[in-house]
Amino acid sequence: MNIQVIIPVCKPDEKLIKIIKKLKAQTLPPTGINLIWTREEGEEDEIISRIKHEYGDTRILEIEADSFDHGGTRRRAVRNTACDIFVMMTQDAVPKSDTLIENLTAPLISGMDAEDSPNGPIIAAVYARQLPGRDSSPYEKLSRLHNYSDLSRTKTAEDIKTLGIKAFFCSDVCCAYRRDIYEECGGFVRNAIFNEDMIMARRFLDKGYAVRYEAAAAVIHAHDYSAMQQLRRNFDLGVSQAMYPDVFGNVSSESEGMKFVLSSIKLLVKKGRFLLIPGFCVQCAFKLAGYRLGKKYTKLPESVIMALTSNKNFWIQKKERL
Repeated sequence: MNIQVIIPVCKPDEKLIKIIKKLKAQTLPPTGINLIWTREEGEEDEIISRIKHEYGDTRILEIEADSFDHGGTRRRAVRNTACDIFVMMTQDAVPKSDTLIENLTAPLISGMDAEDSPNGPIIAAVYARQLPGRDSSPYEKLSRLHNYSDLSRTKTAEDIKTLGIKAFFCSDVCCAYRRDIYEECGGFVRNAIFNEDMIMARRFLDKGYAVRYEAAAAVIHAHDYSAMQQLRRNFDLGVSQAMYPDVFGNVSSESEGMKFVLSSIKLLVKKGRFLLIPGFCVQCAFKLAGYRLGKKYTKLPESVIMALTSNKNFWIQKKERL
C-alpha cells in the first residue's frame, strides 16, 4: 500500500523536523513525505536546508508565495504524487503517537479489501483528532474539546439532516484520503481561500461515500490566536462559504457556533473558571463578526477586504484572473 504524506510549508520551525522524525518512526511509516514549500523570492530557509541534508528522501516541491492557494496548491501536490492513499497534514500538527498513520488509514485500507462486499458505506476520507498543546490558549482548548471528542464516528449524507454542517466537517490538519475516490469526485477545488477539506468532504457525501472521524488517530495542534486573528480567519471562512453555496447554502454554521458558545460557557461555570468567560465572549464576538463580514464580502470595498483577510494573495490572484 503506497501511502504518501503531503505537508504545505511556509517559514517552518523546529516542529517540522519533529513531525518528519515522528512520521518515519510510525508503526506504518508512509511510503513518502512530500513538502510543498511556499518560498519567498530569493528566500533560503535553514529548516528546509536541514531537511534536504538530513532527510534526503523527503520530496520538496517549491512554489512562489504569490501562487499559494488552499485548494489549488494541494490539488497540484496530489497530482504530482503517485499513491493509493494520501495524508494531508499541516506543519504544526505533530503526531501524538507512533500509531497515527496506522489508525488513520485502517478504515480506508479495510474498505479497499472489502470493496466487493462492503459492510456499510465506503469511507473516502478519515480525519484525525486534534488535541491542544502547551501553547494552546484556554479558548482553543474549549474549541478542540467541542470539535474533537473521544468517540469516533462515520458520517454519511443522511447525517446532514441531524448534524447539519458537522456532517461534512473535516480537517486537512490531518486527514487521509483514498486516491481513487478523490479523483472520482473531482479533487480539491481550485481557487479556495479556505475550507477545501469540507468542500471535498461534502462531495464525498453527495456521491454516496462516507467520511470518518477517527479519535484513535491524534495530533497535537496548538495555537494562541488573538481576537483579531480569529476575526481574519473567520472572515476567510465566511468568504469560502459564500463562494460555494452549493456546499454550505442549505446548512447553518451560526447555529453550530451557538452550540459551541453555550456548551463552553456551561463548562467554564462548572469548573469555576468564571474569569475566562469575558475573554471567551470577546473571542466569539470577533469570530462572529469576521464570519458575517466574510459572508457579505461581495458588498465590501476592496480596501476593507484586504484589511480583513488573512490571505491577501488569494485576492490578488482573484483580481488577476478577472
